[in-house]
Amino acid sequence: MIEQSVVKQNLIKNKKQTISAEAVLRGDIKGIKRILPFLGPAFIAAVAYIDPGNFATNITAGSKYGYLLLWVIFASNLMAVLIQSLSAKLGIATGKNLPEVARERFPKGVSFFLWIQSELVIIATDLAEFIGAALGLYLLFGIPMLPAALITAVGSFAILELQRRGYRTLEAGIAGMVLIVVLAFAFQVIVAKPDLGAVAAGIFTPRFQGVDSILLAAGILGATVMPHAIYLHSSLTQNRVVGKNEDEKKQIFKLEFIDIIIAMVIAGAVNMAMVVVAAALFFKNGLVVEDLGVAFEQFRHLIGPATAISFGLGLLIAGLSSSSVGTMAGDVVMQGFINKRINLYVRRAITTIPPLAIIMFGINPTHALVMSQVILSFGIAFALIPLVIFTSNRAIMGSLVNHRITATLGWIISGLVVSLNLFLVFEMIF
Repeated sequence: MIEQSVVKQNLIKNKKQTISAEAVLRGDIKGIKRILPFLGPAFIAAVAYIDPGNFATNITAGSKYGYLLLWVIFASNLMAVLIQSLSAKLGIATGKNLPEVARERFPKGVSFFLWIQSELVIIATDLAEFIGAALGLYLLFGIPMLPAALITAVGSFAILELQRRGYRTLEAGIAGMVLIVVLAFAFQVIVAKPDLGAVAAGIFTPRFQGVDSILLAAGILGATVMPHAIYLHSSLTQNRVVGKNEDEKKQIFKLEFIDIIIAMVIAGAVNMAMVVVAAALFFKNGLVVEDLGVAFEQFRHLIGPATAISFGLGLLIAGLSSSSVGTMAGDVVMQGFINKRINLYVRRAITTIPPLAIIMFGINPTHALVMSQVILSFGIAFALIPLVIFTSNRAIMGSLVNHRITATLGWIISGLVVSLNLFLVFEMIF
């Protein structure tokens, strides 16, 4: 009953938003104002692309290989634009999220399996986000990791509370937090003074340097193309603005695509900035930094406390914001795949247990973050393949069905992800 009440309250609070969106569809609103009612869903999904797991993989990649793996982030971000557009399009076309469509189209056993693996992926996600935020508190204020983790839990509950005030309030809060992370890394890039020629070469020259660089590339892929963001985005668009006919649905998707482009460009720029800063400072000075605590201290040593503080602040804010997004995604997959739902606050409380256990047992936080991103890369295919199947089905999508080129690109990306994961399994076993 509480959850239903919250949903009703959110619908009322977003009524004005819906009315303005309908005015856009009627053609009553022109210019830049046409876009405003549709901005937001991609920004919430994009938070998953700049979570603390990205900090761990990107700082490690930049310190070990310099600008070498920038092209992986660039390619992953292009994949993310396509993937998130397919997810948003599914919600717009069907009024349902990806797990709901899967439950309708797949046998019960398959849906149950997809739910279990998606929950495991979200646990890995929560692990990265929770530990990252706690580590940010520890680095900034010297608070021991266990109390810092408990403070993080309180902070994540506070962010979830924004959802009770309506999705626009939540989106505004998340967007503000993303802005802080962007400013933090913009400052670091300016101070680090990277080699712009080397940056360009890293982006546009695909190459690897040994097996370890491939493992890091998989971690970057897992941290950039996030499975739970694929599930969540379809949920964020499914009832936000409901198209009454095929033409309106097409128009809604075009406007939502602008939201996706803006959000993914920002997320990609932040990820690249992490690698660039690590390359310009650590790799240039012959330092291999695989620990975020060490990175914080090296920032302080090499270019001063202001940069170290901006790094710690970015880590803290990214962890707090992405932890709430992970909790929302968990709610979506449970409701969608098995038609069950538990209170968001109960879910948030349950998902604090694994990271607290890791902290209590003294496992290295940065190592846990990197491995969580590798785990995430294994979950991409289970979200991506059904997404491509459903969005390529005209009976499901109507006029928003994938064009042949779009479907082909979707299958190529799926094939690349699965092949990379099989390679990683082989390397980890043998």
